[in-house]
Parts: sequence; structure tokens; C-alpha cells
Amino acid sequence: MNTLAAFMKPNVEQVENHKFAASPRFKGEDGKPLLWEICCIPADEYARIRNSCIKQVPVAGKKGAYTAQLDTFAFQVKTCARCTVFPDLNNAELQGSWGVVTPHELLGKMLIGGELDDYVTEVFKVNGFKTDNELVDEAKN
Repeated sequence: MNTLAAFMKPNVEQVENHKFAASPRFKGEDGKPLLWEICCIPADEYARIRNSCIKQVPVAGKKGAYTAQLDTFAFQVKTCARCTVFPDLNNAELQGSWGVVTPHELLGKMLIGGELDDYVTEVFKVNGFKTDNELVDEAKN
């Protein structure tokens, strides 16, 4: 196979969905925590989500001047909601049971603070990002 052929879509290894127990509070019939299913998304979709979470904020002391600021929480929750295959966060009945109307609002209601932080870390790992510990280990080498 020539070098260019290795980059053709049919020849690229696909990333498998990943299962993760996002919370011990959601249990199956067997009493064990349910596994959530996470997929990865392409970089262009990641960028669209990120751009949708950037807002223009006035610069203090400079009339008419604005700066771009990323709403980190919204970005992380929207990315995680998009990457969640199971449970189906788009399900209207599930959203209604939690009193919300969007997948990212649902995720923010379903998980408590520490669970959400762990889920964000897991989703971003599935999408190819390294954890802080991995970055520190690389820097040491």
C-alpha cells in the first residue's frame, strides 16, 4: 500500500465506543452500576461545539472593546452530551423526567459535581486528549 492510501478513510482504524460507569447511583437490574457508552467525534465537530461556547465579553475600562471568552462549563457539558451514546440524552421522556429540554442540561442534572468532572475527563480521553498526569509524565521524560 502506498503512503497516501494509508490515509484513505476505509484504511484508517476506527475508534471503538468506550463504556464507563459515570455514576454508582444509576443501577441495572443486577444492582451493578450501569455503563454509559461514549463515542469520539471528529475535530471539526469538536471545533463547532467549542465555537458555540465562545461569547464576547466587554473589556473593563475600554468602551466598545470586547474580548472572546470560552464558557468552559458549557463547552465541556455540550461536548460530553454529544459524545454520549447511552443513555440517550436526546430522549424527550428522559429529559422530561429531569425537567430539562436539551441533552447538555440533562447531563448537568443527572450527574453530581464529582461525577461530572470524572465523566468529562473520560470523554476527553476517549477523544484523544491526555490527562494532566500523562502530560506531567511526558514532560519528565
